[in-house]
Amino acid sequence: MAAFEVVGEIDAIEVIASGRKLRQKKELHRQYGKGRWRKLRGIALVRIPGGEVRKAEVHWYEAHGIGRRRIKIKRFID
Repeated sequence: MAAFEVVGEIDAIEVIASGRKLRQKKELHRQYGKGRWRKLRGIALVRIPGGEVRKAEVHWYEAHGIGRRRIKIKRFID
């Protein structure tokens, strides 16, 4: 089982970094392919191990045609 699962939609999405400001750009190109990579954040309900559902701020990388990658919980809000 994964470390957590996003339940439902992610709200309040905003771009944190893109283009030259993106530190992991070379690594993302190498692992997932070339694309217009951006780092984003948003608020989502997540199910953590043990079945508990909590509200959290999540961060991830995303590129058109490739999708969301490396989603992680930054902090819990509740």
